[in-house]
Amino acid sequence: MDFVSALDPVLLARLQFAFTISLHIIFPGFTIGLSAFIATLEILHWRTGRDLYLKLSKFWLKIFAVSFAMGVVSGLMLSYQFGTNWARLGIVIGNVIGPMLGYEVLTAFFLESTFLGILLFGRNRVPQWAHVLSACMVAIGTAISAFWIISANSWMQTPVGFEMRDGIAFPLDWWRIIFNPSFPYRLTHMLIAAYLSTSVVVLAVGARYLMAERFEDEARTMIRMGLGMVIALAPLQLFVGDQHGLNTLHHQPVKIAAMEAHWDGKGPVDLVLFAIPNAETERNDYEVALPHVGSLILTHTWDGKIAGLKDVPASDRPPLLSVFFGFRIMVGIGMLLIGIGFVGAILWMRGKLFDARWFLRPIGYMWPLGFIAILSGWIVTETGRQPWIATGVLRTADAISPVPAATVATSFALIIVVYVVVFSIGVYYIRKLLRHGPQGAAVAHSDGATPNSTLAAAGSATREAADGEQVI
Repeated sequence: MDFVSALDPVLLARLQFAFTISLHIIFPGFTIGLSAFIATLEILHWRTGRDLYLKLSKFWLKIFAVSFAMGVVSGLMLSYQFGTNWARLGIVIGNVIGPMLGYEVLTAFFLESTFLGILLFGRNRVPQWAHVLSACMVAIGTAISAFWIISANSWMQTPVGFEMRDGIAFPLDWWRIIFNPSFPYRLTHMLIAAYLSTSVVVLAVGARYLMAERFEDEARTMIRMGLGMVIALAPLQLFVGDQHGLNTLHHQPVKIAAMEAHWDGKGPVDLVLFAIPNAETERNDYEVALPHVGSLILTHTWDGKIAGLKDVPASDRPPLLSVFFGFRIMVGIGMLLIGIGFVGAILWMRGKLFDARWFLRPIGYMWPLGFIAILSGWIVTETGRQPWIATGVLRTADAISPVPAATVATSFALIIVVYVVVFSIGVYYIRKLLRHGPQGAAVAHSDGATPNSTLAAAGSATREAADGEQVI
């Protein structure tokens, strides 16, 4: 206990929040994209009448429901931590971010929850157009949720439209607060990341089914739809990320300096491919860099200059290793996805996509790439603004509650235990659904009756899945 009491409560509270949000962000990132995919399948089934799209929609809807539930559970814990560990944050900037978080519940969560009930249980109880509308409303609700959360977080990155009175922020212009300077770039970047991550999962699942010669028609559809989105979104994300980086350079130059491990505010700026930033010696160890390329990317000129880490006191610099390597992991995955899309497009045009086992087999194991990129991006974003919790307004160390380190450590340990149990059950059930496959969803007739032959087929698919543990 003496050892725990000697720990820094700020560090413990930050680790607790980082652990919680790292598990939480995976599920909204997945459900934002998956809800749009399900809505697309519902629209295709409505327009074409093909049972293939209905099977896929039912299959992915079950996975969505589990993921949505785990996202809600993990998100609730974040709300409690604001009150228990970060009371000063609410006092100083609660007037600004509190209403935005409240609007997320009022305009997004209630919308999602209401129409999700119709989507899950109303297929044979409401007209088809109403069921399709429900799928679309759930997809819109998840995007609105991202809108408000990213808006609040972006204001903490680039705060505007407020004034300080006796150390407390008061809103002056809600339009400027909501649509703060970094918000449009960060919202676009996050939504594309969510849709891209889901596309990779759909592509990987389809590839695994096809390689195992199971559910081949459904697998080909998943591959086409997943790969099509990767082809379209991966290059677009590169452009949006570049624009986001330029915006960050303007408003948070120290974060960019940490991302690039750039110490001296001189030009030209090298593109550091690999290094180990050394905060003590204020230099990079084992550096491998391309001269001038950093200037070309960041300033779009050959000899451009940017601010360096030495331009600010050491106390105002963010942690370097997590920001530097997190950024490179995110960019590296992005470039890999662009390569996958390029190769897949060539195979598709030549009519060899479904026969290229050398391409599809490794694709089946790449489903986590999007989630790793999202986590890396959030680590860069949140760690890169340190030591500020709201840039220029409130430091992280000043936002902590007067709670002993032992109390924070105890709640942290309990959260870890609960999360391990809850998420282990959720992940197990998702894996079970993936093994069961899309044919496990019996196709209902318009009158709500389910023929015996379809039930028999579903039972056959269940037995097949029991022997197919190696597929997923």
